[in-house]
Amino acid sequence: MPESPRHPGDQSYDGLLVQADLPQGWYLPDRFPSGGEDDPSAQIDAIIGYDDQALGERDRRAQRESEQNETIDGRWRYIEHTATATRVLIRLQRQIYAVPEEVRITGVLYMPWRPGDPVTSQDLRNLPTARIEAAINERLFAMKRTQTIAGGKIVLPSGRKVSERDLLKPIGDPKRTPDFYELVALQYGRLSARGDVNPAMTMADINGVAHPTAQGWLVRARSRGLLPPGPRGRRS
Repeated sequence: MPESPRHPGDQSYDGLLVQADLPQGWYLPDRFPSGGEDDPSAQIDAIIGYDDQALGERDRRAQRESEQNETIDGRWRYIEHTATATRVLIRLQRQIYAVPEEVRITGVLYMPWRPGDPVTSQDLRNLPTARIEAAINERLFAMKRTQTIAGGKIVLPSGRKVSERDLLKPIGDPKRTPDFYELVALQYGRLSARGDVNPAMTMADINGVAHPTAQGWLVRARSRGLLPPGPRGRRS
């Protein structure tokens, strides 16, 4: 049977957090707490002052193009503790310039089941942030290789599937595309297998970026163990 598409109304739609990442006793509801189809992360950031709306377009672009991890564009996910009905929103932020890449929890909104109930220090200690981070990072960035399944589909570490013909299309933005460096490695390998004498230059053309940018992607893919080291004295 064909796989059912995942919609934004499903909290696990982007593969950033899934039920298996949560320790026993914690639950990831199927839907966002608002019940809508859209991911409410941008609205939550705006309410608490985490958003980038106050920045000018130049500052926003500078954040996206810098070599530093962004503070904008986090993803809020709603979880519940089954025994106490405690409700928690956690903010997940991809740290794409960490080596290896990782996801960190950069915000917590703690909500007792009944409004007005106190939040105790014990309640806060019971929130397993480190275990959740470790489980996400083991699943997404364990440097496991991709695998090919029937029909020519390639399964990426997040569970997303792409076809081999998609590897010759633009692969997106490193700060917004899950499995970005896996895709870099696969695109490079696909071009090399076709006999391309300068895959990095071709990747720059395909993705509409400068040649040094594509070379930087390859350096980071190698640092993550997704490509073998480049030959000494030879540029990609």
